[in-house]
Amino acid sequence: MSLPFAIPRQVKIGDAAAFVGTTPRAIRHYHEIGLLPEPERGTDDRRRYGYDDMIRLLWIRRMADAGIALDDVRAAFADPAPAGSDGDHEVAAILERLEETLAAREAELQEQRSAVQRMLAAGSRRGLLSDLVTARLASVPEGSLRQADLDTLLVTERIFGPLGAAIQAGRFVALAAHPDLQEESDRVDAAEEALDDTVDVDDPRVAEVAERRHAFELALNAVIEDSGQAVEEERFFDSWEASQADDVDAGPGSGPGSTSALAAVEKMPYDFSPARLRCIELVAEKLAAQEPAAP
Repeated sequence: MSLPFAIPRQVKIGDAAAFVGTTPRAIRHYHEIGLLPEPERGTDDRRRYGYDDMIRLLWIRRMADAGIALDDVRAAFADPAPAGSDGDHEVAAILERLEETLAAREAELQEQRSAVQRMLAAGSRRGLLSDLVTARLASVPEGSLRQADLDTLLVTERIFGPLGAAIQAGRFVALAAHPDLQEESDRVDAAEEALDDTVDVDDPRVAEVAERRHAFELALNAVIEDSGQAVEEERFFDSWEASQADDVDAGPGSGPGSTSALAAVEKMPYDFSPARLRCIELVAEKLAAQEPAAP
């Protein structure tokens, strides 16, 4: 049987793209990500694609059209087929590896979806906190927590871990139940923010604000004690320890991208003036002076 045309042994990238049903740009991308080995160039320094290249391109396109990610296709092709296997076995092996990859991705996506659903159920910002902190805030009515409160918990969780943030969340639980304390908290916060760079560290206002903060902290701690939160905190401690029993690296300063509490504090760009920092020191000194001496 004679053919009315000459079949080329190799074709240029434009002809390869046209036959496969893609674009030269897509084929160049396959080369860049290691999905398709770059073929030899002709005397005109242009790529030339042979039969095996076209077969691989066709399979790549067929898998991509099936919704398989290019990274997964690349991983499948990167795993060599067993020696002596024929084409069907090679394709079956590739598809089996892809099935394993897609199953793993499906499980990961399901975990992500569950996390998003939890966030939606808890409220967008509140849901971004850990389960332990979110559970501690469950009794706080919707709208009682302000963005600044959630921002504070987010920073605390990053520095001291979920347990530290869950304990701090007890403050917001108490404030939500006592509007008068919430109002005083707002007034003290405003007074502290007024200690900007124009205020000298020796200004009498620094000591005055420190005294107000100290008095507020004592009042808040009394409310927390009377509410029985100490018992609830013990329950959170036990729950946290039980959940981390099998994870020796759990807690602050562990996990991917983690850092120590001190290093985290040093990296957080707190916009505190010298006067405000001095106020914080005075409050810490007053609270420490009231702590019972160790036996």
